[in-house]
Amino acid sequence: MGTRPGSAPALDTVLTGLAQDEATGSLRVGKEGTVYLVRGRVSYVDCAATPGVEDLLGGSGRIDAAGIRHARQEAGPGGDGGALLVSRGMLSRGELEFCVLSATLDAAFFLLAPRTLRTRFRAGDAHWLGVHWFFDVPGLLRECARRRARLERAWPSAELDARPVTPLRRIPGTHALLTRLQWELLLAADSTATPVELARRLGHPAYSTLLAVRELAAAGLLARDQAAPDEQPDERPDEQPHEPPAALPRRAPRPAAVPVAGAVTDVNLLLRVRDALEAL
Repeated sequence: MGTRPGSAPALDTVLTGLAQDEATGSLRVGKEGTVYLVRGRVSYVDCAATPGVEDLLGGSGRIDAAGIRHARQEAGPGGDGGALLVSRGMLSRGELEFCVLSATLDAAFFLLAPRTLRTRFRAGDAHWLGVHWFFDVPGLLRECARRRARLERAWPSAELDARPVTPLRRIPGTHALLTRLQWELLLAADSTATPVELARRLGHPAYSTLLAVRELAAAGLLARDQAAPDEQPDERPDEQPHEPPAALPRRAPRPAAVPVAGAVTDVNLLLRVRDALEAL
């Protein structure tokens, strides 16, 4: 499927059509990313704005950049670099599937936003990592919508999504309740890196980082006016002033299971593992 003359169809329409045709190949979305499909189901999503599997593995210290590069070169086009990493004991099958799940959901959220973009489909094209998970297109689009709604519930404003993260020098109140990720972000924030840049730097999914930034904004711990970072931001409308309790880790709310094709038990297990790791 190439680019049609005139106005381009909506991205979700293109993906739905490929799913119905049980297409196998890659859908290039402008210069922003690529969706890989196998028989109409999504096997992986790359997005230029988010950390991929390589970044997540490298950022966690699990595999160094050289090991990933060698596996990618050896696998070549249409190969199975993921199987190579597992066979060499560099990571387990579960770790590989977890990273594919996390990176795909992350990239899909930023790439598959409701909009119209030029696309180009290449039949038979495959990702170097191989096929290690499947996502049905309707379920993936629903999960992206659910994540957008969760961001809105955390803090109904996108004003800090693309701006450098600037913590306040003095917190409102006397205590602050932080998750591990929020604490890492406050330590790493240097008033120059945006949420997505911090995610890549720390080896965390971009969506989880963006959600944590919005939660920090809701708690009044980030500067909304970068010219005056010492000032406490305005309280959210129709809410009481926020005074977080003692500084102890808390568990983030568990998101609903993602509707995907495959073994439901395994999907729910991976989602629970992901949520637990992100809440540490």
